[in-house]
Amino acid sequence: MSMNEMDRRTALQAAAAGTLLPWLPMGGWAWTAAAPPRADAVVAGKDPRLIVHGAEPVEIETPLELLRTHRLTPPELMFVRNNQQLEDTLTLAPPRDPGAWTVALSGELNQKAEVRVADLAKLEQVEVEMVLQCSGNGRYFFNQIHPSKPGDKLWACGALANVRFGGVPLPALLKHLNLKPTAAARFVTALGKDRPLKDGIDDFEHSVPLDDALARSFIALRLNGAPLPAIHGGPARIVTPGYYGTVNVKWVDRLVFAAEESTNYHHERRYRTPKEPVKPGTEWVSTLENSDANWRMRIRSVIWNPLADTKVAAGRHKIQGVAWNDGACAIDAVELSFDQGKTWKRTQLERPQSPFAWHPWQYEADLAAGTVEIWARAIDALGRSQPLDGGIGWNPGGYAWAGVHKIRLTAG
Repeated sequence: MSMNEMDRRTALQAAAAGTLLPWLPMGGWAWTAAAPPRADAVVAGKDPRLIVHGAEPVEIETPLELLRTHRLTPPELMFVRNNQQLEDTLTLAPPRDPGAWTVALSGELNQKAEVRVADLAKLEQVEVEMVLQCSGNGRYFFNQIHPSKPGDKLWACGALANVRFGGVPLPALLKHLNLKPTAAARFVTALGKDRPLKDGIDDFEHSVPLDDALARSFIALRLNGAPLPAIHGGPARIVTPGYYGTVNVKWVDRLVFAAEESTNYHHERRYRTPKEPVKPGTEWVSTLENSDANWRMRIRSVIWNPLADTKVAAGRHKIQGVAWNDGACAIDAVELSFDQGKTWKRTQLERPQSPFAWHPWQYEADLAAGTVEIWARAIDALGRSQPLDGGIGWNPGGYAWAGVHKIRLTAG
């Protein structure tokens, strides 16, 4: 490995604490490799200790040592991954004037309709505790197998949050508007008010299967009980619990019911993984036929106490972390190995009320002096688990890492 996880974290955090370079009026932030801007200078209200990967569009990661401090991730600690930007959204405050915002519904429906976001608060509401995760979370580990293409942001474990979204279920919205999908409708494609950063690039959009949308999706208006912050999609965001964050489209203003999945560049050529394994480093271009969309999250776990590449005292320690899946079934177990997968120890697993939330786990172990390696894997009721070799899922975009989490530290 050219750089271990602690080296990466230490370098990025040291850089994040550096001097902010001037604002460039023609295009965004500029910084040297040693001094990116602080997170609170990029997005008003963010914790300055977050890791800034980019500022236009905004890409900010949460270090595990901060992520582990809250059961519900507060907005100031949440990661941000934007593909496009919307004016006046670089803040944790809600949008200033959401009153005129509307969401249009069209396509394979009995009729077209439009609803004011201000009126959505009068309809049936749901609250769902859920993991929000970028599908690029873990790209750093793919990069250790074969380097990503230049410019790819090497997210480690911190494009992740556990939050409570609240809003209007899609079926309740359809009922309110007297809308019914036609027999031809099989997908719902969401678009937001944000626009491409450069001319000639497709606007951002994603499709999800209609059946899942009707069972899970809602128009989110709140985050952890408060109005949805502008940077996280306020005033309205389409949310499908158990799905990767990329399809939870921010600043939503259009829902198109369609017979076919979108062929938009971002949906067909990005945010997809091969149906069949590809050799690391292979040139591969995704199509709707040869790939799977980044829809349902793969089962995964992380160890966040102790942290990778730290030094601890030899002796008794509480090993802790969280696990999550797509919510389709219960997580049955999280297991740890201290001998590189030869034997496994079952942890004490906490089961949250929501199947979409992360599952905290812990295990007490005696750590002998010297180098210690700890592996973690989650297993759910469908028998899904994390592969010992996460590289089997390698793909050029670095999406949907799901390998066993492995950390190394020193006891003594």
